[in-house]
Amino acid sequence: MTRLYDDPASFTEDMVAGFVAAHPGYVRSVPGGVVRSRRGRQGKVAVVTGGGSGHYPAFCGVVGPGFADGAVIGNIFTSPSSEDAYSVARAADSGGGVVFSFGNYAGDNMHFGLAVERLERAGIRAHNVVVTDDVASAPAEERSKRRGVVGDFVVFKVASAAAEEGYEFDEVVRVAEHANDRTRSLGVAFDGCTLPGQDEALFHVPDGKMGLGLGIHGEPGVSERDMPSASELAKILVDGVLTEAPQGATPRVTAILNGLGATKYEELFVVWGAVSRLLAEAGVEVVEPEVGELVTSLDMAGCSLTLTWLDPELERLWSAPADTPAYRKGNAVTVSEPESTEVVEAAPIDEPVVVVAPAEGQATAATVVRALHSVADALRGAEDEFGRLDAIAGDGDHGRGMTKGSAAAVEAADAVLAHGVGPAAVLVAAGDAWAAKAGGTSGALWGAALRSFGDLLPDHRPATAEDLAAGAAAALSAVQRLGRAEAGDKTLVDALIPFVDTLKSAVADGSRGRDAWQQAAQEATRAAERTAELTPRTGRARPLAERSVGTPDPGATSLALALNEIAGVLTGEGVH
Repeated sequence: MTRLYDDPASFTEDMVAGFVAAHPGYVRSVPGGVVRSRRGRQGKVAVVTGGGSGHYPAFCGVVGPGFADGAVIGNIFTSPSSEDAYSVARAADSGGGVVFSFGNYAGDNMHFGLAVERLERAGIRAHNVVVTDDVASAPAEERSKRRGVVGDFVVFKVASAAAEEGYEFDEVVRVAEHANDRTRSLGVAFDGCTLPGQDEALFHVPDGKMGLGLGIHGEPGVSERDMPSASELAKILVDGVLTEAPQGATPRVTAILNGLGATKYEELFVVWGAVSRLLAEAGVEVVEPEVGELVTSLDMAGCSLTLTWLDPELERLWSAPADTPAYRKGNAVTVSEPESTEVVEAAPIDEPVVVVAPAEGQATAATVVRALHSVADALRGAEDEFGRLDAIAGDGDHGRGMTKGSAAAVEAADAVLAHGVGPAAVLVAAGDAWAAKAGGTSGALWGAALRSFGDLLPDHRPATAEDLAAGAAAALSAVQRLGRAEAGDKTLVDALIPFVDTLKSAVADGSRGRDAWQQAAQEATRAAERTAELTPRTGRARPLAERSVGTPDPGATSLALALNEIAGVLTGEGVH
């Protein structure tokens, strides 16, 4: 288990501070992550990797000459925020644009997508290359739905080497996507990992069994098998990956046998001996393989096999030199700018303009802030339970993300309320802070929902029941637009749609705002409970869909809790 920490809530920040202190010649800290201590030459394309922490040496450990220009670092197993991605990209950019690359997870897609939009508005060319190498997470005909696991490392390395050689922006994107198209991975787990501050692993594998098709965010395998010998495991991995060989690929590959955090190198070498023999018997020639820990999952016991089918270009780029804190190959000689002394400050997505509201608007804003405090207190109290629900078919980070996001929202709301603003400004500040500090899918969705709801609340008069219904509808629209989830997907949308429908119906029937909200919140609770019957069709739980049946969705459950807390505030204050 993870034993060494001070405050579990600041584990990632403390880790980054120590990492930078240990490697000042390679990296410097910027808001949201790290970049090279020396910026790349003028005009070079910057390759920026990213994702949740807990995977060292991915992602920050491969920042350096011949490899990444920067890494965006989220909370453990949680996608970083769009603000963090923008901050790191701005610090890494040398004038040639920024290519982000990351694994295919909903939160990462949302946040990095928003960062690309913001960078392009700022005149910095940007693009996302999403890695989809995990053969266990979706069938071959749905490759775009597959997770990114250890294939991340290959794609990052190839794209970074291309940028170091001087490839133009479009060519870096092309070769990175080409590497992804040629890469396949399959992994197994022998036991789960433990988040800092937790006493229990996110999952356990029964004695004498192994989980096949695990993820790298603490997710268990998609199925269980009897524990094999090393040679038997090698055959399972080789057969599983070779079956997925790209059409028309040559028999020349590079390979990674990756340890996930608690599997000894000696064990990996035993397995690799069998893997290399099986590949040779299949007529596959292996070029510069790697055996070791390259993409981990805290202290998870397990391993994975990754194959990338090479052509001359991919082979040259894979073999190119690199010099980073955690990975070195050849003799990396690069042209860099002098060591940077630039201080990059974090910036909100949109700098708010403070406008003092009339007394009516300030009163509504104060009620909003009290509601946010009540929600944050409730979410903090339920953190462990939400983490438990999320760990059944996901990565167990939902409780901690909701706690961090709501706490940041409260802090931001308190600060802006002191300036005498109305409810819209309070919710914009709260939404931006929630998204920035929580990261992950839920952070992005809650940030968008709060912003959109606030846009519909008036500053010049008290909010009416109709205003509440309109704000809720706008929040739902924002969540569905960003998350692309529909009813029945087993997400928070399955609680939010019934809430909005009930709220609108009650208001149309003449109910007061507080009564309509309470009625709608109760319906959201019932709807959240009904998600236990659903099978996930999107998000990290989808590859483990059957495992989640019988358990309510954590996002829908936390939303229902929040809506009921708001109902209590509205009723207690006599809001009409």
